[in-house]
Amino acid sequence: MSHTDPRAAASRKFGGLFAGIVGIAILAGCGKPPEKPASAPLEVTTISVQARDVPVSALYVAQTQSSQAVNIQARVSGFLDKRVYTEGAVVKKGQVLFRMDPKPFQAQVDGAAAALQRNQAALQVASANLNRTKPLAQKNALSQKDLDDAQGQYEQAAAAVEQSKAQLESAQLDLSYTVITSPVDGVSSYAAIADGSYLSPQNSQLTTVSVLSPMWVNFSLSENDVQRIENDIKAGRLRLPADRRMIVRIERVDGSVFPFTGRITFADPSYNPQTGTFLIRATVDNPKGVLRPNQYVRARLEGGVRPDAILVPQRAVQQSGQGHFVWLVGKQGQAERRPVEVGDWYEESWFINEGLHPGEQLVVDGGQRLTPGAKVVVTARGAAPPAAGASAVRVPPAASAASR
Repeated sequence: MSHTDPRAAASRKFGGLFAGIVGIAILAGCGKPPEKPASAPLEVTTISVQARDVPVSALYVAQTQSSQAVNIQARVSGFLDKRVYTEGAVVKKGQVLFRMDPKPFQAQVDGAAAALQRNQAALQVASANLNRTKPLAQKNALSQKDLDDAQGQYEQAAAAVEQSKAQLESAQLDLSYTVITSPVDGVSSYAAIADGSYLSPQNSQLTTVSVLSPMWVNFSLSENDVQRIENDIKAGRLRLPADRRMIVRIERVDGSVFPFTGRITFADPSYNPQTGTFLIRATVDNPKGVLRPNQYVRARLEGGVRPDAILVPQRAVQQSGQGHFVWLVGKQGQAERRPVEVGDWYEESWFINEGLHPGEQLVVDGGQRLTPGAKVVVTARGAAPPAAGASAVRVPPAASAASR
């Protein structure tokens, strides 16, 4: 059995305790995180906010309509001989479309002509008798009654001649109606009656000829659009031409622009109770017949201007639960979040009604990483949106010349 020196044991115990404390201190020093270096400025692309007059237009779905659609009808009853035009072809004014059997009407003309000749002969006899009676009556060789009878026979014969002339003219007119022509230049429709059919007042409709030039273009404007435009005018965000005569440009279904422009010539004064809209009609020249009736097109109204408007690219505008906002670069190079009120779309840009001022630096790229007060560095300055194009701005019917 060995004996341990108490002083040596105490010394070993103190040394172990000291080593443990030193180890804990080393471990604590190793676990302390280093100081975080300052974050680098975020790179962004900006544009300078500008205010300028921007021409705007309104685009509507529209439908063409013939300015004069004439129903071709038979004016007399009889048998239809044949159709002499090509269905669906363009016809000229005075061109023959249908022919009816003229023989019954020619017989009526011949009979009326014969009656006229008979009455003209009777008139000559009555005239000669009156000429002989007058001098004899003046010499009292014949009584006054004989003169009155001669005068009456002459007047009856003259009236019969006039009646025969009217009957002959009526018969000739009916005969002319057997040749049915187009009263206007236009495009013809299909023939509603087959050759050989008997025409009467119950089935007198033969076809339709629609005038192609000028062409009407109809579209509708909603009550909401009208109110919104009136508000923009009152707020000074929209200015119309001095005479309020908007130019109407037609876009076809393939996107091509019709070469002739038109003007608004009619605005329905009352709303349609079923749709809440009212009709606007524009008139456009169509000399080559490119536009056809009942064709769907787009009508673009031009002539409006947004004065001192601010346009920004759509990608520069973000949205949160509180609404739209943008990022600006302040004078100290820090990011500033600014709420804005957006207006209509304009190509790939927004109209900004409130929230921005000319000369401010607007972030267009890199805004998704920004936070308020973050340091930024501008790497490039983009170009401002172009001031020409089409927007969703609606032009009210008061801008038309319908009442002028």
